[in-house]
Amino acid sequence: MTAHRISAPVPTPSRRSFLSLAGAAALGSVVAPALVGCAAGGMQSWRKGNPFSLGVASGAPTPDGFVLWTRLVPDPLSADPATPGGMRGGPVPVVYEIAEDEAMTRLVRKGVAIADPHYAYSVHEEVRGLAPGRPYWYRFISGEAVSRIGRAMTAPATGAPLAGLRFAYASCANYEQGYYAAYHHLAEEHPDLVIFLGDYIYESVDTKHPTVRKHKDGVEAKTLAQYRDRYTQYKLDENLQRVHAVAPSLVTWDDHEVQNDYSDKWSKTFDDPAKFLARRAAAYQAFYEHMPVRPLLSKPHGASMRVYERYAFGDLAEISLIDGRQYRSREACYGPPKNGGGHLETNASCPERLATSRSMLGEAQEAWLYDGLANSKARWNIVAQDVLMAQFGHKDETGHIAYWTEDWNGYPANRSRLMKHIHEAHVANAVVIGGDSHCFWTNDLKLDFDNERSPTVATEFVGTSISSRPPVYELFAKALPDNPHVRFFESRKRGYVLIEVDARHVTTKFQAISDVTDPDAQLSTLKTFVVESGRAGAIEG
Repeated sequence: MTAHRISAPVPTPSRRSFLSLAGAAALGSVVAPALVGCAAGGMQSWRKGNPFSLGVASGAPTPDGFVLWTRLVPDPLSADPATPGGMRGGPVPVVYEIAEDEAMTRLVRKGVAIADPHYAYSVHEEVRGLAPGRPYWYRFISGEAVSRIGRAMTAPATGAPLAGLRFAYASCANYEQGYYAAYHHLAEEHPDLVIFLGDYIYESVDTKHPTVRKHKDGVEAKTLAQYRDRYTQYKLDENLQRVHAVAPSLVTWDDHEVQNDYSDKWSKTFDDPAKFLARRAAAYQAFYEHMPVRPLLSKPHGASMRVYERYAFGDLAEISLIDGRQYRSREACYGPPKNGGGHLETNASCPERLATSRSMLGEAQEAWLYDGLANSKARWNIVAQDVLMAQFGHKDETGHIAYWTEDWNGYPANRSRLMKHIHEAHVANAVVIGGDSHCFWTNDLKLDFDNERSPTVATEFVGTSISSRPPVYELFAKALPDNPHVRFFESRKRGYVLIEVDARHVTTKFQAISDVTDPDAQLSTLKTFVVESGRAGAIEG
């Protein structure tokens, strides 16, 4: 799978050319939507605003297709919840084109998708019947408006030989706390795939620190309209738009897509679970409206939405994308006077943390993950998830080891089950990737973390934040001698992770930017690590 460069936006077609195109659309005749949506002054014209102001995206690649996404937002700063993005009225047909070349001259598919008003006029077109293992280019057309061109990718045929896969992953992009220079450099990498591992938006507002730019409404998002506005503001960023246009995406969430440190129906702020689930339903719908996810798999049903799924890339790699929020057990030792979210606990202060019944993934997703890993025939098996998996303990003031309850350290029984399964099922070359902590980590994942001689069964790489503030470096550095399975730690840099996979190696580069407050920050490679096929654990490259 080879990267290709995205072209500049194409010229706007004439109305006559659009009508000709619409008449030939694969799904039949279309009323040309150059004028759509009732407005006070008559019919709204796209000439008053760019309906594709949030860009385009593709995702969920399979051997014969992918999902195409856009959302009609001619007025992104509209403050009226009744007209999201300046839209009103019924469904709007949108023409899409798919071509074999960047110039869009060799069309292979032309059709009509529907922008659904219930989902804020977003489009989720699941395309099938394309050739495997190759790039395609696409765009949307509505009236005289033409979107930018995006590059999508089909996966190789199932089990087909694949020499290499090059992907990047990112997380934690707080709009207020920094510019998206990291996204700019990520787009310049032209990866085959980009994986977003959570905290794509932040529901909160920062009132404690200086900010480089503000959330426009200045309030914590809790309603559907507020979550929509937050996604709109984030997706107006040109660097983020370029990342989505350059490569297909896989997406999962962490906590800030709903509320910091939430677990299933349990709010950090001890809200009534029924009330919190109503908020979660609004947040999940807004997530769906703005992500290139499969509508048949991921369309939300109230407060439920499936994002976990498995993606195969020939015989080389299988990616299990999992959901670490929706199904997890309640936070250990939850409730007043304890914090409702993450907090440090020793085994003595919080024995509940060790309960074997506790799960990060929920029973059904655990079984799905174990079954997929056991039956995978891929050379590399990548588990893509949201938070730190390795054990990490801090000595408290009494000298006892305390663990953070909000990541996998709050669910050690589930982690032990996963490590045991990887070991006993002889899962080939397991690699775990994660985000959330705003730090770079390279970790040996042990069958038994409390025994240094225990075998390493998988390798973990955690990416730092795109822009979100880090924890205090010295607090973690002080604890490193008590956690010898941690091969590398760095919290002082922002950036992303680039991974190159071939038959013999996984090569991981920690890509760091110079200054998150500088929109033109420079890029450097902080560290490179290599995992050799058949040998768990990373070595510095």
